[in-house]
Amino acid sequence: MPDIMRHAPIPPELFVENRRRLAALLEPHSLAVVNANDVLPTNADGTLPLQPNSDLFYLTGIEQEETVLVLAPDAFEERHREMLFLRQPDDRLRTWEGDKLTPAEATRISGVKQVRWLSELPTELHRLMCEVEHVYLNSNEHPRAVIEVESRDARFVRELQRRYPLHDYRRLARLMHRLRVVKSAAELALIRQACALTARGFERVLRFVRPGVNECEVEAELAHEFLRGRGRFAYPPIIASGANSCVLHYNRNDRTCRRGEVLLLDAAASYANYNADLTRTIPVGGRFTRRQRQVYDAVLRTLRAMIRAAVPGKLHRDWQREAEELLTGECLRLGLLTPREVRRQDPDRPAVKKYFMHGLGHVIGLDVHDLGYLSEPFAPGWVLTVEPGLYLPREGFGVRLENVVWITADGPVDLMAGVPLEAEEIEAAMRRRDPGLAEEKHPSPRTGRRPLR
Repeated sequence: MPDIMRHAPIPPELFVENRRRLAALLEPHSLAVVNANDVLPTNADGTLPLQPNSDLFYLTGIEQEETVLVLAPDAFEERHREMLFLRQPDDRLRTWEGDKLTPAEATRISGVKQVRWLSELPTELHRLMCEVEHVYLNSNEHPRAVIEVESRDARFVRELQRRYPLHDYRRLARLMHRLRVVKSAAELALIRQACALTARGFERVLRFVRPGVNECEVEAELAHEFLRGRGRFAYPPIIASGANSCVLHYNRNDRTCRRGEVLLLDAAASYANYNADLTRTIPVGGRFTRRQRQVYDAVLRTLRAMIRAAVPGKLHRDWQREAEELLTGECLRLGLLTPREVRRQDPDRPAVKKYFMHGLGHVIGLDVHDLGYLSEPFAPGWVLTVEPGLYLPREGFGVRLENVVWITADGPVDLMAGVPLEAEEIEAAMRRRDPGLAEEKHPSPRTGRRPLR
């Protein structure tokens, strides 16, 4: 089998079970179709790397462009109940892009026994459309999605409805949200691998960071660790020093880190398309100032409390409100808010929003902001991020801390419990800096010259 996937092979039983769970939710005499994502253009003749469609991967493990999954659990012919359609390779494609999946390889990955070439899709789909009553088609229904580019799924929906206008069309996304928010043991194992790879990257950064390094060099150290671990960045990394640590989605990553500042690192690995999410705030010089430490400890206390509060039955909005109440108390102790401001605050816009203006956390999995309805109570099997923060632009720094938590009936399990978090742990790790990583690679922060060898 060609080395098509960067990550280690995943047992196909994961995908077989996911398809079984989906089939159980479909109405009788139904059809469901899921398409691969498009390969998106850049400029001239350039293209972006393919981002696998999360729903297609969840159901098949396939990461190849132009793939289509068709499910018809009640089809008369058993061979039509699960079919996977692939792009057919030819000599020109092999020369320019290398090997593509063969039917046998796709079966080995996905567990789908009927694998056909894409040219057969119109005939097989017509046969099934003549049998079924209900058709489940996919769309991006994430509440925070900004949809400006028509997807492959959207084009497929439009064309199928044009050709077969009398069928009962249904939303597959509603079912995928229900399924994907609860992680199986196999999925949890892959998230743990992403968390472990993230931890290795952060520990490398702790040995590397010192005054004079550039934010982009810190990003490069993380990339080194993630890529050698057969992963990648889960999202564009935030490497934010000094006042940049108050910019929530900062990603220029081009400033020199200076002594006396903090460096906020919101960067994590993705492994086998399953994502981690980690934020740490560290002192560039290796030791927090008194004020930085006060703010750091306030955020840390909130993080630990809100991890404990992530229990089945809790609504996200109530969890968020609890965090805001805790941080309000911390801001009073830090002198950031006055009792009068708190008494006079608008309940819908609490005073603490000046310093903590974002959500406490989100579900995570195949997408960093994964599928799941936050209007529903937390349940066993959910995986959440917990990320309180305080941002003080007038003082030139912000602190955010973030871990990934698995919700169980017996209480939350911190999947990043082993990653340095206490201020003393951070400072101790930074005292063990590796001179081979940084000392002779970077100019002196005072002179801008490289040290003589």
